[in-house]
Amino acid sequence: MTAVRSGRIDDAPLAPSEFEGEIREFIRRDVAHLRRPPPEGSAGDAVNNINSLLDRVSGSSVLEIDNLIVDLRKVRDFLHTEGERVQREITSYAQLSQVAMTSVKIIAESMSQWKAQVTPEHP
Repeated sequence: MTAVRSGRIDDAPLAPSEFEGEIREFIRRDVAHLRRPPPEGSAGDAVNNINSLLDRVSGSSVLEIDNLIVDLRKVRDFLHTEGERVQREITSYAQLSQVAMTSVKIIAESMSQWKAQVTPEHP
């Protein structure tokens, strides 16, 4: 295996720990410029201004989304509660209807018995 060490090529393979160390060093060199603060009055100020603007815009958007989620949960809870209430009302009306039908049957049977008793039979 050919490995790059300090800008030169070696034919000797690296041990796993040496190879990991080389990777870490490569990454440190590669991203070192990203860690340094930009000089004053340079493009870094513009980047900071843009980052600040993006933070404010995304912060308000995230806040609006959070508020929307809260509102939607409230609506879901309301609909769930109202659905349960409507279900109880329907059950109550079904029971009331059943009682009313039973009462009407009893009244109709009683009326037919009374009618039979009151009307004389014709020979």
